[in-house]
Amino acid sequence: MTGVSAEFIAELVDAGIDRREARWLVQEFVPGSERDAHDALLAAAARRLNGEPLQYIIGHWPFRTLDLDVDERALIPRPETEELVDVALRELATGEVAAPLIVDLGTGSGAIGLSLVSELLTRGVAASLIAVDESSDALALARQNARKHHLDAVSFVHSSWFESLDESLRGRVDLIVANPPYVGEAEFADLDPVLHHEPHGALVAEDARGIPGFADVEIIIRDSLTWLAPHGALVCEHSDTHRRHVLELAQEVGFQRFEDLDDLAGQPRILVARR
Repeated sequence: MTGVSAEFIAELVDAGIDRREARWLVQEFVPGSERDAHDALLAAAARRLNGEPLQYIIGHWPFRTLDLDVDERALIPRPETEELVDVALRELATGEVAAPLIVDLGTGSGAIGLSLVSELLTRGVAASLIAVDESSDALALARQNARKHHLDAVSFVHSSWFESLDESLRGRVDLIVANPPYVGEAEFADLDPVLHHEPHGALVAEDARGIPGFADVEIIIRDSLTWLAPHGALVCEHSDTHRRHVLELAQEVGFQRFEDLDDLAGQPRILVARR
């Protein structure tokens, strides 16, 4: 590390920035330790001190093997969602489909779906992805990330869940993945204030069946079955309070096999339901 970089890091730490975050900001905004980047660095530090997420300030963030552009149009990709990709890859390996069709519901930045397509390509599997989001801004960000990583077998659909999907896809989808909103409104008020910088509608869902934040999870589980091909699978992230409810609903709607998996922190997190 150069002396200039060390000086800038020390300055940010003195201003109240965490040292690790200060190092990231200096690496991003002071390439080659250029002193004339000082103003840009201080502006970035001011945004962080105002509570804006570091990922939005930097403008990109790693998710598995991809470096994704991120901003306020979509949620910040999170480590626990990387686990969902692992689960989805295992499901596809079990199904042994040569060229799987994947639907990523609520794609946001494209983190889940694009990671699947990219990692399958390294295994010699040419998957097709339909990335779905009700936010046109989020879809634009996902397109940007697909172009960035030269992933061409992707189409984008502006839709609330399944509403605007082509009806010809019913019964043909090999894998549905989703990380829907699942935080209840009352619960959201008690969470980390930094979350207020992220899209509210991508985090918070209405209650359903008397269950906080369950409305979107319910729609996805209820409607997925008719879109899945024989032996297709749904892999859906949910709240750590939803385990009993997602399993009951999967059985109710007619999934043949289903289980709910813990995340790396030991919390209930990922429903896997197979047609």
